[in-house]
Amino acid sequence: MKLLIKEILEKSKKTRYQIAKESGISEGILCDIVKGRKENISLKTAYKIAKAINVSIDDLIEED
Repeated sequence: MKLLIKEILEKSKKTRYQIAKESGISEGILCDIVKGRKENISLKTAYKIAKAINVSIDDLIEED
C-alpha cells in the first residue's frame, strides 16, 4: 500500500499550511507524511487530510 498524499496535494490548489490548518494536523507532521518520512498514518489522520482536500480516503491510497 502506498500513500498518494504528496501527489494529491500537488494537484490541490491548497498549500500544506492550509491543509494542516483545516485538518487540525500539525504542519510538521503533514510535511513528514508528504515527504515519506512518516508512512504509517492512522485512519483518523487520513480522514482529516481527505476531508481538508475534498477527496475520499480511497483516493489517498494505492494498493501494491
